[in-house]
Amino acid sequence: MKRLELTIMVEKGENGYYVGQIVEYPAALSQGLTMEELESNLKDALKLLLQVQNEQIKQEYTNRKAVKRKVTFAI
Repeated sequence: MKRLELTIMVEKGENGYYVGQIVEYPAALSQGLTMEELESNLKDALKLLLQVQNEQIKQEYTNRKAVKRKVTFAI
């Protein structure tokens, strides 16, 4: 299993929910009644986002002559 260390921004909403976003993946947003629920919901949001992006990439490169390579980035 791959592990990522990501940053979340969290604020407490007026309705009592914690609202959060993954900084490295701004489209991954969610909320939860507790921090634990928020973190779980953010993980689910990130998984869904990555699945959708993966499908979009597959569709984009269907029937094209492209090379798929793995690369490691150190930032």
